[in-house]
Amino acid sequence: MKLDAIKLGHGSGGKLSHDLIDQLFMQYFKNDLLLLQGDSAVLNIESQLLSFTTDSFVVDPLFFPGGDIGKIAVAGTVNDLAVSGAIPKYLSAAFIIEEGLNYDLLERVVISMANEAQKAGVMIVTGDTKVVAKGQCDKLFINTSGIGVMNEQNASISSGSNIKVGDKIIINGSIGDHGMSIMAARNELNLSANIESDCACLNAMIHKVLSNVSTVKFMRDATRGGLSTVLAELANKNLFGLEVSEEDVPVKEMVRGMCELLGFDPFYVANEGKLVLVVAPEDAQTVVELMQEFEEGKQSAIIGEITADHIGKGWIKTPFGGKRMIDMLSGEQLPRIC
Repeated sequence: MKLDAIKLGHGSGGKLSHDLIDQLFMQYFKNDLLLLQGDSAVLNIESQLLSFTTDSFVVDPLFFPGGDIGKIAVAGTVNDLAVSGAIPKYLSAAFIIEEGLNYDLLERVVISMANEAQKAGVMIVTGDTKVVAKGQCDKLFINTSGIGVMNEQNASISSGSNIKVGDKIIINGSIGDHGMSIMAARNELNLSANIESDCACLNAMIHKVLSNVSTVKFMRDATRGGLSTVLAELANKNLFGLEVSEEDVPVKEMVRGMCELLGFDPFYVANEGKLVLVVAPEDAQTVVELMQEFEEGKQSAIIGEITADHIGKGWIKTPFGGKRMIDMLSGEQLPRIC
C-alpha cells in the first residue's frame, strides 16, 4: 500500500525500513549488485587505478528549474569522478529524511536519481536511509559516494602538475546559471526569471575529449565558488600565473542581469555543469570542437592561458583594457546551493 508520508519508523531498521527499501529504492535503483542487499557492495574492478569521491547535497528548494536534489546528487558525484580523469562506475546513495516528508515527493527524487544514473551509465549499488524527527532536518539531505576506474595516463589531471606556460584555459559554456536558478526558485526573494540550472552529468563529453586528445593537463568542475575560485586555486598552488579574458567567458544576459540586480559577480556564482580544462595550445581548438558536439558543450570556448607573469596569481582582463585580480570566494555567497 502506497505511503502518504515518511514516518520515524521508516528509519528504525525494522519492517518499515525494509518496506521503504523494497518498495521505493529497490524499484528504481534495481541492479544485480544492489539486489544482494549486503552491508557493502562487492565490486569486481580488476587491478586498475580507482578514483573515489563523496559529496552531500542539501540544496534548497528540492526542485528548481533544470533539476532537483536527486539529479544534482548523481551529477555532482559523477562529475567529480570524471574531472579526475576517471570513468564513473558505481555510486552509493544515503538519504536523511525528515519525518512527514511526502512520499510522492521522495519518489520523484528517487526517479530523478535513477534516470540520471542511467543516462550517465553508472549504477547505484549500495545505500542507507535514516529518518529524523520533524524539525531536525529540512525535508531531505542526500549523500552520494562514487567509484571510477582510471587510466594511469590521466592520473595527473587532478593536480595539474604537467601544466606549462602557454597552455590554454577552456570552459564548456555559460557560467552562473545554477546559482541564479536557485535564487529565483527561492520563494522568499519574490523574483521570477527564466533561468534553468546547468545541472548535468559531463562524463560522456569528458570521455570523448580524453579518448581523442592526450594533452589535457587539468580538469575541475566549477561548482561552489564558481569559475574564479577554480582559477585562483589553480594559480595559487602552482609556479605560474594565468590570465582570462572576461569578454570570452560566456554569461547569459538573464544571468548577468540578475547578478547585477542582486550584487553578485557571475565569476563567483555556483555551476553544476561547467568544466574548466587546461590543454596544450596545439589541441585547444580540437577540444572545443569535441565538446561542442554535446548539448552540455555547445558554448565551449577558450577563455585564457597560462602565463609566466605574476606567478601564483590569476587575472581577469576586462573589456575596458584593465585587469582585476582573481581571488577565491570569501565566505558563503549562496548558502545551500547544492
